[in-house]
Amino acid sequence: MKDQNFLKANNARSFWHPMTHPADSLKNAPTIITGAKGVRIRDIDGHEAVDAVGGLWNVNLGFSCDVVKQAIAAQLDRLPYYSTFRGTTNDAVIELAEELRLFFEPDGLSRAFFTSGGSDSVETALRLARQYHKVRGEAGRVKFLSLKKGYHGTHIGGASVNGNANFRTQYEPLLPGCFHVPAPYTYRNPFNEADPARLAQLCLAALEDEIAFQGAGTIAAFIMEPILGAGGVIPPHHSFMPGVREICTRHGILLIADEVITAFGRTGAWSGSRLWGVQPDMMCTAKAITNGYFPFGAVMISESVAQVFERDETGRAAIGHGYTYSGHPVGAAAALACLAETQRLRVNENAAARGAELHAGLLALQGRHEAIGDVRGGHGLMLALELVADRATKKPADKAVPARVQQVAYQEGAMVRVSGANIILSPPLILTSGDVQVILSALDAGLSATGG
Repeated sequence: MKDQNFLKANNARSFWHPMTHPADSLKNAPTIITGAKGVRIRDIDGHEAVDAVGGLWNVNLGFSCDVVKQAIAAQLDRLPYYSTFRGTTNDAVIELAEELRLFFEPDGLSRAFFTSGGSDSVETALRLARQYHKVRGEAGRVKFLSLKKGYHGTHIGGASVNGNANFRTQYEPLLPGCFHVPAPYTYRNPFNEADPARLAQLCLAALEDEIAFQGAGTIAAFIMEPILGAGGVIPPHHSFMPGVREICTRHGILLIADEVITAFGRTGAWSGSRLWGVQPDMMCTAKAITNGYFPFGAVMISESVAQVFERDETGRAAIGHGYTYSGHPVGAAAALACLAETQRLRVNENAAARGAELHAGLLALQGRHEAIGDVRGGHGLMLALELVADRATKKPADKAVPARVQQVAYQEGAMVRVSGANIILSPPLILTSGDVQVILSALDAGLSATGG
């Protein structure tokens, strides 16, 4: 490895960071992470911190999960790559597909289409949704509905259904036929409704209204995160996703659950859909499927959708879509090991318990710091603080405030993530109670340093 001075001097000279202004990385040197173990990361200067970001929502099992690393090494020795395009396959991906079928059986999902990550999974689901309706003879169903504040990756389709202007404006015009309805965001919503149950009904009514306006026969699918993640960790009322499911079923619209973040235990349930008691028509997964150790994803498909494709005799169901690395054997081996370890450790139960502790601690911090306008969580290890300049008006905090909180919190032993005025927490699901206290203490110090 190059020496410290070289690495610090050359970080932004040769590559652009995702989700960052190129000039920012030149002016503000990012933290260079050089090592990690368990839930802790270590930077180039030797400073250690609890990673309350979990890599990027994906390192559920921590940074030293030997069974996954060993599975990757063994697969590289045996078969490092082979295509799964028509006519060939590999043993690891066949085994993985069957294990995922069993894992997602309660969600009503029985087929897998493999991808290289979350954005790929969303793009795949959108394409398959349009094709599904064409195979059925309803070629006019091409539009997509989604939630404002929702996040669905960065490909052209995902950006088009994204509900955040930050990921859209500089890339427009995007995919036509994508429309957004209000999210059940209790702290800020166009209805000025503070009651979550009432807000859920208002948002469902808005969905019904949009379907009526567009014409149900023109809509292919509604895509949603069971809990909105990158948009600020926005959990809906428990009635919302079941309401969406009923509306979609009644109008012949597919329901795509974007579970790139929420699948595999993060919410305290094995999937976000299962948390709300809903069976989607398709589910997008990635991130924790390999614990972040290999780029990999999967779209899980319901039996009813699968039967439409598999029983087709017209040729319209031939899938003209896929990736060079779809079903990569090393990714499949990593996912198999990760899935087994995830279930063995029952990380969903730990996520629920540690999430409850962290949520209670954040509420206590809100009582001490006026800068905290809203605390969101209560469903596993997905939590957020929304910082404000004034609680009465809900005026968002200046962007320097969460940046300062993040900086001081890291110095005090916890890496947290800033998204707008939000401090987002998504730590590994093997977190301990002691780690929770480190995160809370670091945030307390960060908020105190801002005068909030």
